[in-house]
Amino acid sequence: MTWTSSMSSGYSSLEEEESEEFFFTARTSFFRRPPGKTRAAPQDVQKEREPHVYLSKEEIKEKIQSYNSSVTDKLKMTLNANGIYTGFIKVQMELCRPITVQSSQSQGRCAHSNNETAFYLPDGCVNTLHISSTNTVREVIEALLKKFFVADNPAKFALYKRCHKEDQVYTCKLSDREHPLYLRLVAGPKTEMLSFVLREHETGEVMWEAFSIPELQNFLRILDKEENEQLQILKKRYAAYRDKLEEALGGVWKPG
Repeated sequence: MTWTSSMSSGYSSLEEEESEEFFFTARTSFFRRPPGKTRAAPQDVQKEREPHVYLSKEEIKEKIQSYNSSVTDKLKMTLNANGIYTGFIKVQMELCRPITVQSSQSQGRCAHSNNETAFYLPDGCVNTLHISSTNTVREVIEALLKKFFVADNPAKFALYKRCHKEDQVYTCKLSDREHPLYLRLVAGPKTEMLSFVLREHETGEVMWEAFSIPELQNFLRILDKEENEQLQILKKRYAAYRDKLEEALGGVWKPG
C-alpha cells in the first residue's frame, strides 16, 4: 500500500493493497485516563451490524451525485471509469492508553526509550483520510497509525462507526474487511448520521505478548511516574492532616 501524509493539509491518501494478516489483542487497562479522556459510555450503545447492500454502478453514480450536492466542506467523492470511487473520511481518535511513536518531537506526558516515545494523544483529535472504495478498515487503521508515526501494532486498534438516533448514540465495531468509504457514501456527508472512531480493542484480559519490549519498558516508566505522583499527593494529604491534628492538640493542652 502506498500512502502520502501531509500534516499541513490535514489528510492522508492511500491506495488499494490486499492485506491478509489479522491479529486480535486487548487494550491495556492499568493506565489512568488523563483529563478529557473519558468516554460517553452510558449513552454509547452497541448496535447490531447492518446487512451490506450491494449497489449497481448506476446506483453508485446517483448516490455520489447526491452526496456531492450535499457536501459543504469541499470533500467530495469522485467516480472513476473503472467503477472505483475515491473520497474523504474523518476519523476521531479516542485512545485511552498512550501510543508509541518513532519520533523525538512529541507533545504531552512522555516516557522515552531510545528513539521511541510514549504519550497520550490529544483529546478530540480528528484526522482526515483520502481513500478509495476498495480500501478496507484494516488499511485505514494502518494509514492512520503511519500518519502519526505510531509504532504500535495495528492489530491493537479497531475502527468503530457511530451514529445518532433519537438522542441516543450508537456504536458498532467494524470488521477488518468492511469498506469505510462505502459506509460514508450510503450515510451521506453529515457526521450526525455517521462518524468513524478509532479505539483500542475492547476485550477482557491484556495480551502482553503482543507488545514489544520498548512498549513494555515505556509503560513501566509511565507507571513509575504516575506512582510517584500519587505518592506525593498522599504525602501532602497526610502532612496536612498531621498539621491539623497537632494544631488541635495544641489548643486542647494550652493552659488557661
